[in-house]
Amino acid sequence: MKQLVRCLAVLAAALASLSAAAQQYPVKPVRVIVSTVPGPLDAFTRIVFEKVAAELKQPFVIENRPGAGGNLAAELVAKAPPDGYTLLAAIDTTFTVNPSIYKKLPFDPVKDFAIISVPVTYGQMLAVHPSVPANSVAELVALAKQKQLTYASGGNGTPSHLTYAYFLATAGVDMTHVPYKGTGQSVIDVVGGQVDTIFAVVTGVLPQVKGAKLRALGVSGTKRSGLAPEVPTIAESGFPGFDASFAYALMAPAGTPDEIVQTLHRAVSHALAMPEVQEKNRLADYVVTDLDPRQSAAWLKDNRERWGKVVSRAGITAD
Repeated sequence: MKQLVRCLAVLAAALASLSAAAQQYPVKPVRVIVSTVPGPLDAFTRIVFEKVAAELKQPFVIENRPGAGGNLAAELVAKAPPDGYTLLAAIDTTFTVNPSIYKKLPFDPVKDFAIISVPVTYGQMLAVHPSVPANSVAELVALAKQKQLTYASGGNGTPSHLTYAYFLATAGVDMTHVPYKGTGQSVIDVVGGQVDTIFAVVTGVLPQVKGAKLRALGVSGTKRSGLAPEVPTIAESGFPGFDASFAYALMAPAGTPDEIVQTLHRAVSHALAMPEVQEKNRLADYVVTDLDPRQSAAWLKDNRERWGKVVSRAGITAD
């Protein structure tokens, strides 16, 4: 009995110590592991955590760990101590798509993480080379039924590939997939006429659309892009309910005290509301969702199910 009392006392002391540490958090610099090379996710993470650092009065040090579709960074964070001092900034596909396209993951996408936020979402723009005789989504679908068209992507399982696979399944047509190692070269080859069409992030193709080097037919999200409000959504173009939105996800290791998760969520939420951050997000064509941990978990679950069906139907696997 005495030994049991002693064990309970030790446990209570440990919990009290953990709670106290959580209340004082952070007391030292925090690492934020970004799952990509410097680019859109990196830029977003840096501006947001610059504001978070100012609010919480500790440095948040950004560290890029790209590779394997975000799996390398996710594994590193999943295995880190759950104390709030190692965080993950990733594209949602690490958690919504990778479970379907990789035979085995070095982490559990649900059980190994505490979700801080799904702060923003973004869509893709459907564009064609000017030589393609289609001025609308409906005309592109009709053309695809008459002749074999090609579409480019940034690689197997990337948002551009997934969006096109989803679109083709929804429209009931087929095209030949031409994958690239990155979106940049894929856009260049559509501009050059080597490939007929592409879905890519709005900021990646809009300059070519404005320069008449590409023609925009639609956007994949539920709302029109603020950067190109004249371009209809795919849903408006004859495919009600179509939504191919992607997001960024901010995570901590599973077991991170809820007080720390909530502290981080509040600080991120405050950062997203700042005018400078709002303007950066507008220029990047991000839709601010600022979902809390519970809402974020539901969003990731819904999209994991959605993309799982798309991947299965299209037979998509990781390179």
